[in-house]
Amino acid sequence: MKDIITKAEILIEALPYIKNFFGKTFVIKYGGSAQVKDELKESFAKDIVLFNFIGIRTAIVHGGGPKISATMEKMGKKATFIQGQRVTDKETMDIVEMVLGGLVNKEIVSMINNLGGKAVGLSGKDGGLIKAKKKVIKKSAETGINEIIDIGLVGEVTHVDPHILVSLKKDGFIPVISPIGVGPKGETLNINADYVAASIASALKAEKLILLTDVSGIMGKNNKIIPSLRKNKIKKLIDDGTISGGMLPKVQACLKALEGGVAKTHIVDGRVHHSLLLEIFTREGIGSEIKI
Repeated sequence: MKDIITKAEILIEALPYIKNFFGKTFVIKYGGSAQVKDELKESFAKDIVLFNFIGIRTAIVHGGGPKISATMEKMGKKATFIQGQRVTDKETMDIVEMVLGGLVNKEIVSMINNLGGKAVGLSGKDGGLIKAKKKVIKKSAETGINEIIDIGLVGEVTHVDPHILVSLKKDGFIPVISPIGVGPKGETLNINADYVAASIASALKAEKLILLTDVSGIMGKNNKIIPSLRKNKIKKLIDDGTISGGMLPKVQACLKALEGGVAKTHIVDGRVHHSLLLEIFTREGIGSEIKI
């Protein structure tokens, strides 16, 4: 009986959050271990379906870097990175599009649909969703002069047209988006999924942007999670080295979303089962939130 009562108390604790977020939109960047471990894949898909059934609208942006690198290796092509960006020639771009838009995207769609959701796979090329331009990387040469490095068909978002997402949302569909955009000459460009998610969240004026990753959250100097912080505190944490390395682009994506009108952003450990439910429907949460 005690266990049953505990379950009831959990549901009661979630009630105000369910009421508050009914009809709102969450944009979720799906990546890391949550995207490659079978038990975490199922946990993620169940969370998404539950959100949908209780009236929370979701849009999912996914990565797929490890799968791309593995496929390239099978095809006899070695992956090369500069400043964390995959050097992407035309042949690599074809592999990226095949893996993201085909293998990875359709697997996520299938998982959600098998659990009773209504997911639809898209890339940024569909419905003119994502316009982009080539990303420029600058590297300081020995002379002290910045050198521009061409990393190929890698892009950054210039515009998001959310009409196709709004139409799908009205009909109860869950869009699953691969982070591929179209350049000014119609060329296909590979884009960082965190930044795509931030741009889509801004275009939809989403209630939340949630980045699933392989760390517990933003860690303080005491090696404990910082559960909540405001936008104006971020610069200090970057300057003193608290936020660095791989966390930096994720925090920058969160700031971009906040500037675009998103109410709150979250960095959440996707290695935890039902991490989305724990972050959204409990008082404590499990990750770090960044807000205005």
